[in-house]
Amino acid sequence: MEYGILGLIHLALIIYALYNILTSGASMGGKVLWSLGVIFFPIVGFIVWLIAGPRGSSATV
Repeated sequence: MEYGILGLIHLALIIYALYNILTSGASMGGKVLWSLGVIFFPIVGFIVWLIAGPRGSSATV
């Protein structure tokens, strides 16, 4: 039971990250690379995205 709940939380976090990546102001290539990183390396990719990933469309760089 605990693993199912943890799996759902993990899935929700990955979906949240992918949504934020796709709606960010990053270039298309950047979006693809970030998305692939989060999909193929779920835990590490998500943590790296939290630290250094593209921000929302309202952020200025």
